Amino acid sequence: MEVILLQDVKTLGKKGDKVNVSDGYARNMLFPKKLATPVNNKTLNDLKAQKLHEAKEAKEKLDAALEMKEKIEAKKVEVTAKTGEGGKIFGSVSTKEIAVSFEKQFGFAIDKKKMQLDEPIKSLGTVIIPVKLHPEVTAQLTVHVSEG
Repeated sequence: MEVILLQDVKTLGKKGDKVNVSDGYARNMLFPKKLATPVNNKTLNDLKAQKLHEAKEAKEKLDAALEMKEKIEAKKVEVTAKTGEGGKIFGSVSTKEIAVSFEKQFGFAIDKKKMQLDEPIKSLGTVIIPVKLHPEVTAQLTVHVSEG
């Protein structure tokens, strides 16, 4: 019997896949647990419509990420830190401080978890931090740390 999976099934496949299973497995396992539905014209059309909708949403998310990348790369964030002798920072500048400064200066937020800062910033100067906005889009955020 051919069925369309409504959810990921570990041994069969992913949501939306069309697979062949035995009649008993479909009737006794997949249908009662609402893991699959039998293949017919209506379900095939629903599957096509759902895949089109998902593709449209994915494109919209990609476009939004590209737009956000342009906004981020056009800006330079100023972060101030207390320093001691020789321009050495007390403590360090974290992604949280960068995100807060960015929001105050430009009016929109960047998620601190998306910033890929390998190690905290411990010196004055300019640093470029990658910000992963989408699996395919990474922006370069310029951060200038100055004495404050």
